[in-house]
Amino acid sequence: MRPAVRLSALMGIPSVWVWTHDSIFLGEDGPTHQPIEHLASLRAMPGLWVIRPADANEVVQAWEVALNRGDGPVALVLSRQNLPTLPKGQLDKGGYLVRQGSDVTIIATGSEVSAALDAADLLGREGTEARVVSMPCWELFAEQPEEYRSEVLGTAPRVSVEAASTFGWERFVGSGGLSIGIDHFGASAPAEELAEHFGFTPQAIAGKVLTHLGR
Repeated sequence: MRPAVRLSALMGIPSVWVWTHDSIFLGEDGPTHQPIEHLASLRAMPGLWVIRPADANEVVQAWEVALNRGDGPVALVLSRQNLPTLPKGQLDKGGYLVRQGSDVTIIATGSEVSAALDAADLLGREGTEARVVSMPCWELFAEQPEEYRSEVLGTAPRVSVEAASTFGWERFVGSGGLSIGIDHFGASAPAEELAEHFGFTPQAIAGKVLTHLGR
């Protein structure tokens, strides 16, 4: 599909591209069906807005953004597993604050947003207040005023969490930040086992954050 997607971006044609296999959590389908580099590759395409929603509310808002864009294509990258519904945020701004915190900022997309929130609960019990940001669309977030972006991301050390390649996340976490992702191909196993094995459980995320902060 990539040549057709590229042409829609090159010509600025309003199109909606929908993918439903968004991460390694497809489980038993195995590494051939588990996207690793795809998000980074799509985000590198000029003119394409890539949206990876975290819950049902973000999916609704993502469709609204896609249908209202008149100058180019939008890619919707959707999760197959059941996810909790989060308080409605501002997907049309690309990224928004989900939880306040002053010691560290955790930036996540898709199904990892709920895991980041659970990790923030665990960190709070250890005396570390974690700020959680949902960033479903890099491109829309980059279009926001610097004041808004700074307000959302805060000044604390930053950590990104996405079950995909970490390529490009240094743009948001900075040279001293931590990117939790998967920079190799996946494996065939139930989603819960994969989350445990590859370190995407709330416990694993919290542990990596504490290690990064030196706590």
